[in-house]
Parts: sequence; structure tokens; C-alpha cells
Amino acid sequence: MNDSALGGRLPLIDPRTLSGDQRTLYETLRSSLVTWADANGFRGMTDDGQLIGPFNPYLYSTGITPGFLAWMQADSAHTTLDKQTHEVVILTVGAVWQSPYELYAHSAVARTVGLSEPVIAGLCAGETPAGLTPGQLVAHRFARQLTRERHVDDDLYREAEKQFGRATVVDMVYLVGLYLLTCALLNAFEIPKPEEA
Repeated sequence: MNDSALGGRLPLIDPRTLSGDQRTLYETLRSSLVTWADANGFRGMTDDGQLIGPFNPYLYSTGITPGFLAWMQADSAHTTLDKQTHEVVILTVGAVWQSPYELYAHSAVARTVGLSEPVIAGLCAGETPAGLTPGQLVAHRFARQLTRERHVDDDLYREAEKQFGRATVVDMVYLVGLYLLTCALLNAFEIPKPEEA
């Protein structure tokens, strides 16, 4: 796959053509999310500086994307979920949506935070892998049911509230929503993972 195909249905934007708000947004994305991608071992940019994954569609929407970035930053700075459970939720949503780039990127993040390869592979396959902690298992079941069925039954809700407390359940629902939107962007534009992944 050549780099131009990495945009899926949306052409990758050549950074040399950018000006104004789009240039400012590009620099923000490059200095924050692409740097984060690099630190976690996945590609967020081509060798010539074009953004890939969800970062390319972000660049098309200079009015809305900054608000979405603020939501991501708020989650990163203030979530009460631990890092491993955070990634369990994200991979669970990505597996329900069968979103290749999301699963590629967050498998790398999951490795960085210490989830095992069998757990990562199982989550990406849409399974409930052995090796999840009790809290991770509840979070996985909660995220999967909310994503697949668009509700959470009373027993599972009570289990999640007992495991995490109300505030963390709210944070978990925000996280599910964050990645429903991310997967929607990736799937609507048929954005692939890089070939080497």
C-alpha cells in the first residue's frame, strides 16, 4: 500500500498546501497526537509529513476538531480509569466497530501500558480473553454491551458501579463515546492501518 492510500476515501492533505487555521491545526496535531503516536510505537504521519489515521480527517474540520481535541485532552488528564483498563475499553470498542487503524494504534498503546499480547489479541478479535483483571473484565463487558446493544443491563450496570464507583462509570461512558466517534471517522472514510502493521 502506498502512502496515498492511507487516507482511505479522504485524500491525505499535503502540509505544504496549508495556511491559516488548517496550518495551525496541523501544527497542533503534529506536536501533540503525532508525538504521542511516535512515543507509543504506531504511525500517525507519513515520511513526508502527511497525517494518517483519524488525524487526517481531523485536519479537514478546523472548526469542530479543536473541541474534539479538548475532549481527548480532558480524558487524558482527568480520567479515573487506570491506564490498562482505559486501553481495554478502547480496544473493546474498536473490535465491535472492526476498525483496523484503531486496533493497530491502540494495540501499540496497550503494549506500552503493559497489557499482555494474548489479552491484546483476544480483545482485537472481539473475544473476552483470559488474563483480564476483575475490573478490566467488568469494563470490557460494559463497553462491549454499550457499544453493541446501545444500553447496559441492570445487573452489569450495578456490577460496574460496585467495581468503579459512579464517577468512574461516567468517565468510562465518556471514553466509549470518544472512541465511538473515532471509529466512526475511521470507518466512514475507510481508513486502513499502515501495511507494515
